[in-house]
Amino acid sequence: MAKNTTNTEPGSTALYSSGFFNPVTEQCEGCDRIIEVESAKYCKSYAIPEAKWKLGICNFATHVKPEIKVVTVKINPLKASKRG
Repeated sequence: MAKNTTNTEPGSTALYSSGFFNPVTEQCEGCDRIIEVESAKYCKSYAIPEAKWKLGICNFATHVKPEIKVVTVKINPLKASKRG
């Protein structure tokens, strides 16, 4: 039985230049997961980076932190006193 001669490890440059991975988008610039292969930049965690940015922040992004909003709710003092 013949072995597969293509190197499919995540660090392999042949995998990125084969067309399986798409180049990164502008939002990806500054991320620690970007690798450069043959003067093109690719995400080593996800094959189609632009799809991760369609719904907001990419969950693999190391350079962007989600903004957490803290909302204070005013409680009726009469109801608060009845809570044990």
